[in-house]
Amino acid sequence: MTPKQRFIAALSRKKADRLPVTTHHVMSFFLKKYMNGISNDEFFDSFGLDPIRWVMAYTPDTSKGEYFDPDHVPGFLEARRVSSDCWRITQTRLSDPQYETIRYDFVTPKKTLSTVLQSNEHTSWVAERLIKEKSDIEIIAEYATVPQCDVAEVNRLADEYGERGLIRGFVNFFDVYGQPGCWQDASVLYGIEDLIMASMEDPEWVHAFLQVLLDRKMRFVTSMKGARFDVIEHGGGDASSTVISPALFDEFVAPYDSQIIRRAQEMGQRVVYHTCGGMMPLLERLADMKPDAMETFTPAGMGGDTILAEAKRRIGDRVCMIGGFDQFHYFLGCTPEETRKAVRDCFRDAGEGGGFILSPSDHFFDADLELLKAFGDEARNCRYD
Repeated sequence: MTPKQRFIAALSRKKADRLPVTTHHVMSFFLKKYMNGISNDEFFDSFGLDPIRWVMAYTPDTSKGEYFDPDHVPGFLEARRVSSDCWRITQTRLSDPQYETIRYDFVTPKKTLSTVLQSNEHTSWVAERLIKEKSDIEIIAEYATVPQCDVAEVNRLADEYGERGLIRGFVNFFDVYGQPGCWQDASVLYGIEDLIMASMEDPEWVHAFLQVLLDRKMRFVTSMKGARFDVIEHGGGDASSTVISPALFDEFVAPYDSQIIRRAQEMGQRVVYHTCGGMMPLLERLADMKPDAMETFTPAGMGGDTILAEAKRRIGDRVCMIGGFDQFHYFLGCTPEETRKAVRDCFRDAGEGGGFILSPSDHFFDADLELLKAFGDEARNCRYD
């Protein structure tokens, strides 16, 4: 099989010629520190992994007076930003002794919203949330632009990549910094602790907030018809059981994210629901939203709770499972044989019958190259009858 065929077989819950093996995002920090700045594709080739190309391609709705932000240079996993005369984003570098710190102002006719991001050599994080007053969601609802999927560009890149590997995208997320799931995007904009408190103290406002985000995402996924993604990502770790209860999931996550999954599938897209963190108390709830695949099946040694064999038994006949590998303990500080055993254990626990893609549970920044080679090599030896 080609890598693309191998991925598609697993996503269809079928047996491939062998276990598909890949990783989530390939972090630029890792490539610079350990691999002399090689490309993502060269990374996959180096370790014999099945390649993924992440594609983010937006186009403005010119009928609504929207256009590409002329000052925006897309960063890691960003598409070109869409602006309008009523939704302009400016940035100002702030002085900070330790981190790169930038304030982003969202300028609208009624009010300017602002958020602050900080970054180090590894990653970026939100230092000041965008939503500071509950009425700020009304500004977003009235003025935020809604990017459309650039179907022609997605298909051009898919043609260019051919059978080399998987074309993977996202449900759109909020400008500057966000994530695909409605609850996850809201937690980025407002803060997860404050969002949990608001869900108990003012649930009507939380529902209104989620509806604003849902409307924006639904318009985007509707525009994805005809785009030849192999799978698109939805969800986020703030909807995991190590962050919220099943009751909160039932009220504030599933009703919104399930609509997006259904609409995306109507547009011909496969959807993987991303839950980095605890999953076991939510497995059936996650599968009930009917995604095509679920990830990351993070083991307890990395702060999750996954028992991979139990997860396979409970929901493996309903979704493709992606992830399950403990990169913290088997990409650093162990022998190659221990890494190989961890691969074989994952295949034993989740590989039966197909429908499993071996991957680290989310990204990594540091790794022993010999252990990465052992990871890829052992996975390629995990074959189906």
